[in-house]
Amino acid sequence: MKILHPLQVVGEENSYNIYALSRGGGSTGQVDSIALGISRALTIFNPLYRKRLFKAGCLTRDPRVVERKKPGRRKARKMPTWVKR
Repeated sequence: MKILHPLQVVGEENSYNIYALSRGGGSTGQVDSIALGISRALTIFNPLYRKRLFKAGCLTRDPRVVERKKPGRRKARKMPTWVKR
């Protein structure tokens, strides 16, 4: 349903055949990336759809990314156990 949301916003559910592949991340991230790709393709096909898709939140990308591992730490934020003696 999330993948078809951009097509439902525009009202073109049955007008396009879509074949999409997605790799990496989790299932939610893959679904969101396919939906974003469909939204961007619709705006290239018809620029008048852009305002409706943007208002529905279909053209916004999730900016969260994995934090990098810092030196001296076990993971990105986890410190080694502190020992007094």
